[in-house]
Amino acid sequence: MKEKEMIFGIRAVIEAVEAGKDIDKILVKRGLSGELFSELLELTRMHEIPMQSVPVERIDRVTRKNHQGVVAFTSAVTYQKLEQIVPLLYEEGKNPFILVLDGLTDVRNFGAIARTCEVAGVDAIVIPARGSVSVNADAMKTSAGALHSIPVCRERSLKEAIVFLRNSGIKVVTATEKAAELYTGTDMTVPVALLMGAEDTGVASEHLRLSDELVKIPQFGAIQSLNVSVAAGVLIYEVIRQRGELFP
Repeated sequence: MKEKEMIFGIRAVIEAVEAGKDIDKILVKRGLSGELFSELLELTRMHEIPMQSVPVERIDRVTRKNHQGVVAFTSAVTYQKLEQIVPLLYEEGKNPFILVLDGLTDVRNFGAIARTCEVAGVDAIVIPARGSVSVNADAMKTSAGALHSIPVCRERSLKEAIVFLRNSGIKVVTATEKAAELYTGTDMTVPVALLMGAEDTGVASEHLRLSDELVKIPQFGAIQSLNVSVAAGVLIYEVIRQRGELFP
């Protein structure tokens, strides 16, 4: 991580948040307290910025600067809000096409998925604020700049985001090996959100229960799962195929 992508010191981080700087996450020294820390804590809650309490040794490994127990990692993009994106899509007369990523932590896979989304015309990518990838330099590089073009919505609760999508008339189609139906057997000509999970953990069970349909990609080899960026590409282009957008 380049030091220009970080902000050091509790006062500097507070000022950055107050100035509207886009922050991915903040690391704070375990046991940190005091009036300034309370102010920072309140700001992170207000702006829904992930904060992690870690041993000071972890922060020391990140930087040798005088960090005072606080380091903020800046975002390469401005995150959007799903509740603002979806109504705008309808107002523009679009047939919404959203990709939701549940628990994906590999930034290179994220970048590759974002690149496919941008090329295929996906309207937005949704990620959770915690336990997920973020738009950092590695993701940006792997995306070949696509993350500058496609809106990324970082949501405090993925559960609430899924409920919002369904209430907005968007069909949530989840990819899981637990599905009985093949991905080609569901109608994705309607407004749709594809929900993909991490390769190791898949989609959380509570999110599976909220989905409108569960689908799977057929597998014939000994390996039990596709790379998530490849699986996302398969499903994204199935939406394009069904909508008749391959040959305009």
